[in-house]
Amino acid sequence: MKKEKILVVDDEYLIRWSLTEKLKEEGWRTVMAETGEEALDLYREESPDMVLLDIKLPGIDGVEVLRRIKELDPSTPVMMITATSQVDVAVTAMKLGAYDYISKPFEFVEVHSKIRHALEASALRQEVEYLRSKDSSRHGFEKVIAVNPKMREIISMAQRIAQSASTTVLLQGESGTGKDVIAQAIHRESDRCDKPFMPINCTALPDELLESELMGHEKGAFTDAKQKKKGLFELAYGGTIFLDEIGDMKPGLQAKLLRFIEERVFKRIGGNEDISVDVRIIAATNLDLEKAIEEKRFREDLYYRLSVIPLTLPPLRERVEDIMPIARHFMKAFSEEFKTNFTSFSPDAERIMVRHNWPGNIRELRNVIERAMILSTPPVITGDALPWKMTGDSSAAAKTSDASVFTLPEEGVNIEDVEQQLLEQALEKTNHNQTRAAKMLGLSRDALRYRMKKYEI
Repeated sequence: MKKEKILVVDDEYLIRWSLTEKLKEEGWRTVMAETGEEALDLYREESPDMVLLDIKLPGIDGVEVLRRIKELDPSTPVMMITATSQVDVAVTAMKLGAYDYISKPFEFVEVHSKIRHALEASALRQEVEYLRSKDSSRHGFEKVIAVNPKMREIISMAQRIAQSASTTVLLQGESGTGKDVIAQAIHRESDRCDKPFMPINCTALPDELLESELMGHEKGAFTDAKQKKKGLFELAYGGTIFLDEIGDMKPGLQAKLLRFIEERVFKRIGGNEDISVDVRIIAATNLDLEKAIEEKRFREDLYYRLSVIPLTLPPLRERVEDIMPIARHFMKAFSEEFKTNFTSFSPDAERIMVRHNWPGNIRELRNVIERAMILSTPPVITGDALPWKMTGDSSAAAKTSDASVFTLPEEGVNIEDVEQQLLEQALEKTNHNQTRAAKMLGLSRDALRYRMKKYEI
């Protein structure tokens, strides 16, 4: 179980010390402050899970400290410590967001009970907020579309992995084959499903920032580290971390990741304290890791630690029977998003799609369906709405080329007139669907609206 950290703030040394010692005996981590100013500094540096706060303090009083803590993080539970004569002040503090209060002299049994309830309520609130922030659907394996026998076998294996105690999974396959979807499904159907799923792309950040994102940092660890920051390893406690494109991770960070996987312990950047957490690691790559090992770009020991249970997703060209079911799924999803009524594909469109090689796999298929729906008229997506490279229609390519070249007349043009005409044409072709018109013109919806307002369209 994670050991929460509690900040104890009281100007009386004996109360501060005795509370801290009792809390340590119960397994909690503690930090102490004597004044309001010191309490706020420690709160920013230590990010405690809860605060025990005396109302009467030298300098900034407890009520003001409470107000400032709630400005920094409204979710932190704060329990006020008060003398019997200050109960009315404690009630005022609760109106400002304090969780509860205890009156001096107090019994530690009462304090212990209230702390436990406050921390449990805080943890429950965080879980509810996390779940509300996600799609209401589970994104489990029922969302994975597969008719192909090989893909069905992989799904069956992934389902067994989800229910197992194994904490490490390696997903391999070409870019766009749906590794992220499988990773989410494993998380959603495991006993970690109510905890966070934290994805991070290892190529999206420089190595130094990637380490900070994963492991966090202490205040002052580097130039811009103005306060302590928890990394994904801590934030995902009890849940799953999805490390996408792990094959591109630099060797130095690979070594730290290996230690974490083996010991479930890490140090924040600039820190000396070992932090122990429980998370599942799902790693994914489109690289040949065995070749990367030969080229000294990937650690062999990390590869073997990750590949205890490897899953290799087949490319879409090897699961032809899945092309149209997935295409229909995207058609339905985009119909809802664009508020259109597409219901089917024409026979020539289906023939073209099944014969296509799909080098970009499912990601390419998704983009093709989105484009085809913008260029088609409901309810049927036709073959001529598909990219000419798929159809092999050189005349379509020529039309595209001709349409994309504008010949400037000798007398010149007003560029704003041209822009206005393009806007009007796009809106006319899409029945004034602003989302589709914006996509057709390569604009954001806000940029389209700005131009519509500019030209009073």
